[in-house]
Amino acid sequence: MNIRLIVAAACAGIAVSIAVPAAGHGTTETVTPNFQHAIPNIPGKSLTAVVVDYAPGAASPVHRHAASAFVYAYVLSGDIESQVNDGPKRVYHAGESFFEEPGAVHSVSRNASQTKPARLLAVFVADSDDKVLTTPVK
Repeated sequence: MNIRLIVAAACAGIAVSIAVPAAGHGTTETVTPNFQHAIPNIPGKSLTAVVVDYAPGAASPVHRHAASAFVYAYVLSGDIESQVNDGPKRVYHAGESFFEEPGAVHSVSRNASQTKPARLLAVFVADSDDKVLTTPVK
């Protein structure tokens, strides 16, 4: 089977698993798959990157990522307010980044501005078998 077909199918599955929970909550965020690739020297692990676009005032629902997922987030533009687990709420500006441990609850993730859009790059290192990288917390 063609490796490009496999990668395209994996990216499509990841996009749906990330976007469907968010869409069900009426948010105006847009999640776009950017990259997905197995890590050759770490068997069973994959690197996945997505871009999250927030309209002014938009927010993600409270969520957690796959239990195996380390998440690195980098603010590409605008300002993102974030709170992970019971840590403090913090606003990250373009060029700043934060990290989420596996299994952490991301209780606040939103555009800090009511007038300007914001964009975030999220990079996951997770088990290759984890197809659902984001799950809403009720």
